[in-house]
Amino acid sequence: MQHIVMRTILFCAILLVATISCDWIGNTPSFGDDFITYTIKAGDHEVEKNANTPFTASSMRFQVVFDSSCIYQTAIPENQFDINKLYGFSDCSSQHQNNSARFGWNWLEGNIHIYAYTYANGIREVKDLGTAELNETNSFKIALEDNAYIFSYHGVDTKMPRHCSGGVGIAYKLLPYFGGDEVAPHEMKIKIRNL
Repeated sequence: MQHIVMRTILFCAILLVATISCDWIGNTPSFGDDFITYTIKAGDHEVEKNANTPFTASSMRFQVVFDSSCIYQTAIPENQFDINKLYGFSDCSSQHQNNSARFGWNWLEGNIHIYAYTYANGIREVKDLGTAELNETNSFKIALEDNAYIFSYHGVDTKMPRHCSGGVGIAYKLLPYFGGDEVAPHEMKIKIRNL
């Protein structure tokens, strides 16, 4: 009985500390909706408060809204073709530049272009999946299959190679990242809602 009382007191103390601290781990929800707004400041690659949180699921579904802040021009013209990273996860109990799956994007020829972007045993592969409209909600999904990732975008499934089979092992989420070679030329905001 005394153990139950002690556990209850400990649980309440932890809950109280978590409630009082009011600091978010990672990015904060915008509260106007259930999207999280990820901000990449001018001169940076990574989002503010970047935190590689654990990922354990067999699929990732989310929605994204790009706004006019995602229109950009690179300083070196050929860097316009570089693919920015949108959202995804590491895989196979390894670092993401060894094994990972995520969507990528860039602003090219007046459109947001969307890509499947993977590493399988250190080998990068990219496929163009189409375009996204500014200020519209776009839906994305990455699912695991033995030795393959299935990227779903605009009702089309695209299979990409995967190095391992089964679950992701010890893995983490990959948040938005600008570049390529260049840093963000101005502040960019991308809204993401997990499904």
